[in-house]
Amino acid sequence: MFHLPLLLPLTGLFLLISSTSGSDSAAYPVTCGTRGADLPEDGLVALCPPDCSRRTVSVFGTETYASVSSVCGAAVHRGILGRAGGLVRVHKLQGRRDYEGSYAHGVRSLALSRWTASFSLTQPVNVPLELTSDTSTTPLPAAARPVAKKPLKKPSVKKALTAGNKDCQLDIAMVIDSSKNIGHRRFNLQKNFVSKLAAMLRVGSTGPHVGLIQASDSPQTEFLLTNYTQPKELLFAIKELAYLGGDTNTGKAIMHAVETFFGQDRGGRRGHPRVLMVLIDGWPSDDLEQAAMLARESGINVFLVSVAKPAPEELAMVRDKDFVKKSVCRDNGFFSYPISSWFSTTKHVKPLAQKLCSLDRLLCSKTCYNSVNIGFLIDGSSSVGEGNFRLVLDFLAAVATSFEVSDVGARIGAVQFTYDQRLEFGLFDHANKEETIDALRRIPYMSGGTATGAAISYASQSLFRRAGPGRNFLIVVTDGQSYDDVRLPAAAAHRQGITIYSVGVAWAPLDDLNAMSSEPKESHTFFSREFTGLAELVPLLVRGVCKDFTENN
Repeated sequence: MFHLPLLLPLTGLFLLISSTSGSDSAAYPVTCGTRGADLPEDGLVALCPPDCSRRTVSVFGTETYASVSSVCGAAVHRGILGRAGGLVRVHKLQGRRDYEGSYAHGVRSLALSRWTASFSLTQPVNVPLELTSDTSTTPLPAAARPVAKKPLKKPSVKKALTAGNKDCQLDIAMVIDSSKNIGHRRFNLQKNFVSKLAAMLRVGSTGPHVGLIQASDSPQTEFLLTNYTQPKELLFAIKELAYLGGDTNTGKAIMHAVETFFGQDRGGRRGHPRVLMVLIDGWPSDDLEQAAMLARESGINVFLVSVAKPAPEELAMVRDKDFVKKSVCRDNGFFSYPISSWFSTTKHVKPLAQKLCSLDRLLCSKTCYNSVNIGFLIDGSSSVGEGNFRLVLDFLAAVATSFEVSDVGARIGAVQFTYDQRLEFGLFDHANKEETIDALRRIPYMSGGTATGAAISYASQSLFRRAGPGRNFLIVVTDGQSYDDVRLPAAAAHRQGITIYSVGVAWAPLDDLNAMSSEPKESHTFFSREFTGLAELVPLLVRGVCKDFTENN
């Protein structure tokens, strides 16, 4: 092995290239999600990007990691890399049992009972590239110049991965029964059924993602949505589930899933329908109603698969005989799926998978927060003034923040008016919340007179070209009396299916506000004496929009 420095002037600095006969000189670029199993050979030096600790990475084990773990996440957990990323050598090892979970250097690694392959990590001995400010140069003899090595060709890992069923792009949390009611034998039959269902769903990177929680005395998360996005890995993880025993506290498990499982920091995908499939052997030990209500309000579609319903002599022990009706997304027969026995589940795999993937029938995916079209009609007249106009925009930005604005979610548009009207941006001009709020805050103040009636007509036509019964809302903010009639334009908007909320400030007359508002007037009309008081109206306004949406959908 030899080291020969080659110094090249580079804008005041010099690049020092260390030529070695070791393999460290050919770093293998990876992403934060690259797993040990994805690397083509043992002993490779992986080049990790920065900030992997800030992303959702799956790591299993401590010091020795399951090959399904993120290489870069494990390197941060091990303390070899920091936030800046860098080089780490990966040593492939045999599979083992009892990977121990721990928390280190900002990364939480999970425990795993067994996996088929492992890896460990070390720091590379030689760093192939570094910068130095040494200004002296030594010419390199021609005979000693290193022969250029062909870069190691990175195999296309993506081609080997399963994309999954693109017609079933769901995030599915499965809650399985691990109580003393089900027992070891039926628990294993349940695992077999869940495995067949997972195979039928065809998970993959662009297909459905599946995570799993066990219901017992306390809910236990076994794996998250992004831990296993390939079929073989998922089926192996299901096979390794251990029976817990305890009570059938399904309500606790549903609540746990709603509160912790679908966030983007836990692997939930933006804009993808959320499904919670709950398996119960017999009946639950606790109440499901409150947890199910929270699931519905959060846009989660709860399916209940009840196996072996209570016998007539057991009904006296059932806490709530209507637990199925109260727990599902909608009590319309679609979201409940009874199975007579664990010994006859195979024939139910395909029809249940088809139900789960019926995206157009997942009614609970649509909530006010991700489904409404909101138009802001903003008074830009001279009486408002520049400073107060900015307070109005802050108020509207706070309202917008409450909704999940995206290309598949809620949409927001804005019109400013004086005697004239100006479309600031339409419902489909900005595809995410950040862009929308930024566009709101950048609206320039017009100044002029006040013609609110003409502005309502303009907004109705320019913002709400598409009919959306129960989904289209117009929020009018004004500080004074209109110079034209507001009653006829408002009535026309109501007939068009637009729900109008009127927000008056300062000298806005109550008669005009009531004339514009939808029925009932008292719940669609708001007033603040000062512009600084608008902020207090945000939760009331958002709650009103959601109440209207729920009642009309």
